[in-house]
This record gives sequence, structure tokens and C-alpha cells, in this order.
Amino acid sequence: MHVPDGFLDAPTSVATAAVAAGGVALALRGARRELDERTAPLAGLTAAFVFAVQMVNFPVGAGTSGHLMGGVLAAVLVGPWTAVLCMTVVLVVQALLFADGGLTALGTNVTLLGLVAIAVGWAVFRLLAAVLPTTRGGVLAAAGTAAFVSVPVAALAFAGLFAVGGVADVAVGTVAAAMGGVHVLIGLGEAAITVAVVGAVLAVRPDLVHGARALRRATLLAERPTSVPAGAR
Repeated sequence: MHVPDGFLDAPTSVATAAVAAGGVALALRGARRELDERTAPLAGLTAAFVFAVQMVNFPVGAGTSGHLMGGVLAAVLVGPWTAVLCMTVVLVVQALLFADGGLTALGTNVTLLGLVAIAVGWAVFRLLAAVLPTTRGGVLAAAGTAAFVSVPVAALAFAGLFAVGGVADVAVGTVAAAMGGVHVLIGLGEAAITVAVVGAVLAVRPDLVHGARALRRATLLAERPTSVPAGAR
């Protein structure tokens, strides 16, 4: 869902650029609490993976295709603040080297894919993680649902921006219906990829998954030996 140049007017593009800059500045501070010498390499790998997979499109019908957005995947693996930085790096490289999204729309894309999608997806993930069982399946269900929800929400956020500053002669309702409908299908692919990747990392290095901290604590408590009172022997 990369927004190209020329879809939004200059004032709207400048406003989203300001929002994106503020969000990235906050993320730079927040990421200090998420990253350490163990998790920093995973952040780099996550950004590289999202970049690579975004280059692969899958069909969603009616001649349209979609690709992974990756915001929730990154947030679950390395934390929401670090995920914003990962997505920003990916979007900057794509805009500069591959003309994917456009330079004047970079702030819009960072706002939608790096801020809105991650904020909404992380909120859904945390909510579901709090009510679902603290198990591997619970983490994956929360991650998949959050990833699915984040995609159409980001698409509808674009429709809102288009209503404010769209330059094409297309009705806002038409844009919202088209974006929402297609991105519901894309969200299914987003959920499947997110579950697959998070599940793979949980299988080999659950200690590195930011979103599985409660699962790690529950596992440690379950494995802790129970002390036997001396008088009971």
C-alpha cells in the first residue's frame, strides 16, 4: 500500500511528513528501551526481511495484488518503537532506490505503514494477549489478528487523507470502498505471513521475541522447582 507521488496535495503531504518526523523522533527514544546487544541484530534482520518480502506480490483477485506491510510482524518481534524505525528505513530505501512510493509521499507512507498500522496493530495485539491464554498459540493468535486488522485500518486512514487532500477526481466513497475491500483480502495474507514468521522465531529463539515476554515469564515460573518444607520430609 505504497502511496505514489501526486495522490495528495502539498499541504497534506507536508502535514503527514511532519507527523512522520515526530513519530520517528519518539521512536528513536523509545527504541532505547527495547534494544540491547541481544535484540539489536534481530531488528536488522527484521528490517531486511520486511524489505525483501515487500518486493513479492501475491494476487488478491480482480487483477490486483498485495504484499506484506510488516508493521505488526516487526512490532511483535522487536517492539513497537523499534518497528517504526525498521519500517522507516525500509520505506526510505524503497523510495530512494526503487521509486516505490515516491519522495513527496514518503511522509504519508511512513505515517500509514510505520505509525498507524503499528499503533493499531500493537494495541490489538496487547489487548488480545491480555485475554488469551499465555501460550505459544495465544501469542500467534494475537499476532495474526493484529496483523489482519492493521492492514484495512491503514488503508482506510489513507482514504481519510484522500478526503482531506486528494487531487484525483474520484469520489471519497469509491476510494474507501476500493481500498477497504482489497486490503481486507491483503490482510489475510499479512496475518498468515506474520503467524508463520513469529511462529518460526518462537520455535528456535523465544527469548528474542518482544511480544512473547509474558510467555517467557510464565514458562520460567512453571519450570521453577518447588521448595519442600523441612518438616514435611
